[in-house]
Amino acid sequence: MSSQTGAETVQGQDPTKRNVLMLCIALALSNTGTVVVMTVTALSGVYLAREGVSYAIPFIGVVPEKALSTLALSLQFVATMASAPPAALFMVRYGRKVGFTLGQIIGAFGAALAVFALYDQNFWTFVAAGGLLGIHNAFWQQYRFAVADTASDSFRAKAVSYVMLGPIAAGVFGPGLAQISMNVLAPALFAGAYASIFVLNIIAIGVLQFIRIPVPPRRKKGDDTGRTTKELLTHPQFLVAVLAGMVGYSTMSFLMTATPLAMVACGLASTDVPVVIFGHVIAMFAPSLFTGSLIQRFGAHRIILTGALLYIFSIGVNAMGVEIEQFFISLVLVGVGWNFMFVGATTVLTDFTSPQEKAKVQGLNDFLVFGSVAVASLLAGALQQIFGWTTVFISIAGPVTVAALCIMILQGRIRRAVAAE
Repeated sequence: MSSQTGAETVQGQDPTKRNVLMLCIALALSNTGTVVVMTVTALSGVYLAREGVSYAIPFIGVVPEKALSTLALSLQFVATMASAPPAALFMVRYGRKVGFTLGQIIGAFGAALAVFALYDQNFWTFVAAGGLLGIHNAFWQQYRFAVADTASDSFRAKAVSYVMLGPIAAGVFGPGLAQISMNVLAPALFAGAYASIFVLNIIAIGVLQFIRIPVPPRRKKGDDTGRTTKELLTHPQFLVAVLAGMVGYSTMSFLMTATPLAMVACGLASTDVPVVIFGHVIAMFAPSLFTGSLIQRFGAHRIILTGALLYIFSIGVNAMGVEIEQFFISLVLVGVGWNFMFVGATTVLTDFTSPQEKAKVQGLNDFLVFGSVAVASLLAGALQQIFGWTTVFISIAGPVTVAALCIMILQGRIRRAVAAE
């Protein structure tokens, strides 16, 4: 069944434009919350982590609680990774609207728990709140796939790209919201930021009631379920999408997590952090105005490789100094690179996926992508604390280069397979 046919099942009309608008707004709200989280979570972890408290971790040794300042963020990504497959399966059974609404409810509970943890001065309760926010993320991260459910084949790349425009609002309002709200509930520092996330979740619940995506028909015993997991994991198109998603997203998260800590360590004020995050988030999503058109003209693989090249350029900018200008320009390059790699990867994945494989492919993809993001965010805090900013930004060169080379090799295999058909 084509996506166009699926669209026509909703009252005889194609609801794609309505879905693009509603999911664009919902993604703007969710990403505004993410910007707030990325701005204040590491700082909140440092604020809550106790001096003189250490933990003996098997195979690693004694680790001070201060070195675990990004653990809440890392657990958030672990929870996203673990929840991605069940979230995808849940939406196959109950529909996108029900799934997305449930995700926002879980996010509201997570934000409320973070507020309580900051009032209670409890580091581990704060870490648990990060886990709930991660489950919440597993649902809304699939907005980009949901818009493709009712889009025609010719419009799919643009639909995905247009939905990704929503978070431009996150770039405009997110850093300011973080800066304004972080001290609103003083003396509990940063609690106001999480209260603002709670409000964003409630608004998103209302917006999501207007999407119109048909619930997939229940599968019957003996129905075709598409390719096996092994076949998917060895298919060149799937490998390109996953590699681009894993390296693009984890590298962006790695640098974005470490940057607030690095800026403060390099003598910049904490109030400078939202300025840099603002530039980064705008750069992440503003290119969506034209990324879909670029993909249609040049192909997703070339756009992905261009994104990888921008990551390499960011290393050169960081090597020039540790003033706010270097942090700003570097994260802008990383933002555009992420957009090219992530939208490109999403387009490759949706073009590659048959309707009966949708839940399996999307869940498996997000499991792998956010697993790598979880590792990256945890390493970011530890590397910044132990080795400093220079080690952090130079260390991305290896993964990005290897991924780019692998994608070029896989693209060659894809071309030869198409030529042989």
